[in-house]
Amino acid sequence: MKIKVINPNTTQSMTDKIGGAAREAAAAGTQILAASPRMGPVSIEGHYDEAISAIGVIDEVLKGEQEGVDGYLIACFDDPGLGAAREMARGPVVGIAEAAMHTASYISGGFSVVATLHRSRIILEHLVRAYGMDHKCRKVRTTELAVLDLEVEGSDAQSIIIEECRRAIAEDGSDCIVLGCAGMADLAATISRECGVPVVDGVTSGVKVLEGLIGLGLSTSRAGGYARPLNKTYIGSMAQYEPK
Repeated sequence: MKIKVINPNTTQSMTDKIGGAAREAAAAGTQILAASPRMGPVSIEGHYDEAISAIGVIDEVLKGEQEGVDGYLIACFDDPGLGAAREMARGPVVGIAEAAMHTASYISGGFSVVATLHRSRIILEHLVRAYGMDHKCRKVRTTELAVLDLEVEGSDAQSIIIEECRRAIAEDGSDCIVLGCAGMADLAATISRECGVPVVDGVTSGVKVLEGLIGLGLSTSRAGGYARPLNKTYIGSMAQYEPK
């Protein structure tokens, strides 16, 4: 099977890291294609970035449909463009926040999300409610780390994240940590060892969810809210995205 992992930001070093984590998690015979959009923000840190990045996600899905991709993973914890991608893709589409939260719910009594900038908290809290995880998510925690701080070699980003995870376990009553950024994909094992609880990364868990869905022959239902977009005219620079 062929899975396309889309990093919705345009930072290639992060895409490479995400692709590496996805390949380590993938089963033998699963091909991972890791891609960044040709346009958009270098990091996604707020509603505006998220809205702009969704176009790049759709761009990569449309390319993937020509490449014979079986399923897609949106590798940003905001899950930008997830609904639109599901309308356009033949195969299943999974967002890393949705995959990580559900995975954590299977193995814990309650989890905390540890993310980056404080301004992202409201977005992630909305996703917790949208995914029906209110009863499992003890708290969304942020660290004031910028997303691109995770790409700086020798920075103290890892130690800051570990300390926040320790606080989550001590203060929130959580027995599992969900990492709230795709750029943390390489830290899960280290944090789990340091903190003594399961740590769920959405990139690796999302790959396994997709392998399961594809293996079962399941894709997005067209009977309701994820029906194909209606054929209509798109004006100006958006004409290239007109539904066919």
